[in-house]
Amino acid sequence: MHSKIWTDMFVLAVPVAEKILRPVAVYFFLILGLRLAGKRELAQLNPFDLVVLLTLSNTVQNAIIGDDNTITGGIIGASTLLLVNYLVVRFLYRHRRLDRFVEGEACVLIENGKIQEHQLAREVLTRQELEAAAHKQGFGNLREVEKAVLEPGGTISFTAKKPAPEETRHQEILQRLDQLSRELTQLRLRDAPPTA
Repeated sequence: MHSKIWTDMFVLAVPVAEKILRPVAVYFFLILGLRLAGKRELAQLNPFDLVVLLTLSNTVQNAIIGDDNTITGGIIGASTLLLVNYLVVRFLYRHRRLDRFVEGEACVLIENGKIQEHQLAREVLTRQELEAAAHKQGFGNLREVEKAVLEPGGTISFTAKKPAPEETRHQEILQRLDQLSRELTQLRLRDAPPTA
């Protein structure tokens, strides 16, 4: 009884080479697939994108582990994925052109405060999704945005217009308070009794 438990947990049902090759093949397939699918999948801008990523991970699980559910097999598969990722990242770090090809280029969605509709269409993004992303980063609406860039990793970076409308109002109020303070000081000096 005890030996069957240990056997089921640690003795591989498939060859070690297969346990290593499966995660490598799935890893490269996912890199290619996500690159072709576009940056929006990584950004998870709506529930559909999240569902795709969750089901994708579940779908390729069996391809990685095969008929083997042992702890040893899981450790070999996970270690292989981590090692392949480490090697790929280090290799791409040294080869910038290939890295740009694999990851893709950044895409400007808003330039000089103007929404680039053709870029939104190319990335299959709606204005509502762009505005929701802006809200997450503290912008009230897209009129406050000078520039928005969809990065290769799927994040959207926003740059505020300079100065922001709230900042302009704040500066105007401070200037008026300074002016009132100076006028009040002059009135006090003028109305103060002369010293002997």
